[in-house]
Amino acid sequence: MKMKQTQNFKNHTIFLKGFHGLLSIGILGLAGGGVSYLLQGDANATYPASLFILISLLLTVIMWYLRIFPLKAQDRAIRAEENLRHYVLTGKLLPPNLKISQIVALRFAPDDEFLHLIEQTLDKNLTQKEIKKEIKNWKSDEYRV
Repeated sequence: MKMKQTQNFKNHTIFLKGFHGLLSIGILGLAGGGVSYLLQGDANATYPASLFILISLLLTVIMWYLRIFPLKAQDRAIRAEENLRHYVLTGKLLPPNLKISQIVALRFAPDDEFLHLIEQTLDKNLTQKEIKKEIKNWKSDEYRV
């Protein structure tokens, strides 16, 4: 049985072999086959080749939205959670000028680092990656997909 590794900055991103790997390779194969078929110059191949290319473009758009829609919903939930956490710690809502990407990164900060990181983020306009690198004691988020 494989032990679950403690989440940190270096390993918190998730690569799903079936979604990111297999599906991407399949779509690229379909597009490549369509282009190859189209380049053969056979007049009878133009229509099916064009369909292969169109299907691969449509699958790419579907794959993109399948990933983006749940992430946007999670970003909203994270913003609400972090707003509540900030309110519990300070009695105030999060500063309105924090970007959602910054709030998403701040969720990994434990309470004792959270407020200082918010100040630092606002003062230096830290990016998501910079915020994550500043966290000393990483707080896992195992529910993000």
